[in-house]
Amino acid sequence: MSKLSAKEKFIDLSDYGRPAASAIASGFSKTFITPVHVTLMFGICGLFASWLILQEYYATAGLFLILKSILDAADGELARLKQTPSYTGRYLDSVFDIILNFIILFTIQQVTGQPFWLMLLAFAAIQLQGTLYNYYYVILRQKSSGGDKTSRIIETETPTALPGEKQWSVTLLFKAYLLFYTIFDRIIYSLDRSAPESGVFPKWFMSLLSIYGLGFQLLIMAVLLSLGLIEWILPFFISFSAGIVIFIGIRKVFLKE
Repeated sequence: MSKLSAKEKFIDLSDYGRPAASAIASGFSKTFITPVHVTLMFGICGLFASWLILQEYYATAGLFLILKSILDAADGELARLKQTPSYTGRYLDSVFDIILNFIILFTIQQVTGQPFWLMLLAFAAIQLQGTLYNYYYVILRQKSSGGDKTSRIIETETPTALPGEKQWSVTLLFKAYLLFYTIFDRIIYSLDRSAPESGVFPKWFMSLLSIYGLGFQLLIMAVLLSLGLIEWILPFFISFSAGIVIFIGIRKVFLKE
């Protein structure tokens, strides 16, 4: 939540791991470990969780999904503590997230024997949910007094590498980001093109919308896995997407400028 001014900060239900992430980042801040190392750690956690699902250790897999979520926040915290922001880390984080989402859902589909098309629908649903949250969150950050102004609503141009990183790696990861995310960004933008012209979103709206954040999505998966309800995961996230229409409707009707 550090990318918002104090006035616009809201309770982010997907950011429950922030205290643990901050502690991890603080512990790594005086070591050789970089934010990219932490990003690689959360990638390993996601892959290990998928392996545990294949072995039917569902509760343990859920714990590693939570750990993945915590480490996903820790890399950004560490970058801020070490004052080493990078586009490489930013796009690597996003590329890992979408690849791991696909692998985790594919693993669930293989274990449950549910149709492959159901897994694809669930994957698209999860990505659209997260994209809607990020879309409104970036808009809020740009409107925030004293908040972050660097994020872009629609990514179109390759950014210039920051000090300490290579332009080729930024360019490569940016192209990978566009390959994976552009379709979801375009769909959400087409559903609510006028959102950037709205007023500042109220805290209650952003807090409700944060159930679509990746951290909360992983928490839901972890809970369902721990309860032995693995076969519910794919249909749940598909039906969970009904809220996209509701949130956009609320924004258009009640949160106009």
